[in-house]
Amino acid sequence: MFTGLIQAIGTIKKNKYGVVVDGCRAFSPLQLGDSISVDGVCLTVSELMHDSFTANISEETLKRTNLAEKAQKNAFVNLEPALRLSDRLGGHIVSGHIDGLGKVVSIENLKNSWNLRVSWHDLNFCRYMCDKASISLNGISLTIAEIYVNGCEFSVAVIPHTWSNTCLQFLKIGEKVNLEVDLMAKYAEKLLGVNNNDSISKQSQVISSQWLNEQGWN
Repeated sequence: MFTGLIQAIGTIKKNKYGVVVDGCRAFSPLQLGDSISVDGVCLTVSELMHDSFTANISEETLKRTNLAEKAQKNAFVNLEPALRLSDRLGGHIVSGHIDGLGKVVSIENLKNSWNLRVSWHDLNFCRYMCDKASISLNGISLTIAEIYVNGCEFSVAVIPHTWSNTCLQFLKIGEKVNLEVDLMAKYAEKLLGVNNNDSISKQSQVISSQWLNEQGWN
């Protein structure tokens, strides 16, 4: 688990085993098996090299994220080590499991912030968007400022500190970004989706006097 509060900007490049991520000095020392959020993707340290580490990437991760494209370019990535139980939860709960890709629609430099507008590639995730909800964008915990087209596009307001201390400063219009919706929204949907046709509902019992008698509670 992560908080979405970025601790370092690093770079990513391909190797024959997966990827090499550089720039971890801010939260070193690392250990084999550690989980690191790389642009919002939870990767496992498989080999250590000073301030760098190697990680393997599955086909599913390559399909759902921008890491393959970034690794080809030795591009910048946002880095965050896994959350400790004693840490402050300054952002929101981020799993590091990317839901899908988005595309940068526009970048507006305002007086006190940047307004970043993004569209979903997979429209199945539009239903999770609502004003002032949390979203992870390239691993950064951000608040949805406004939604458009029933949530298929949304904007986030980025303060100067976040802009200058993350890879958002390098974004370009049309670029792909990793998106993870708020876990709470997905769990709520799952629970509310239980209906009379579900096996769980069919097995549920109503506690009544008759049921208590049948269980031996006289």
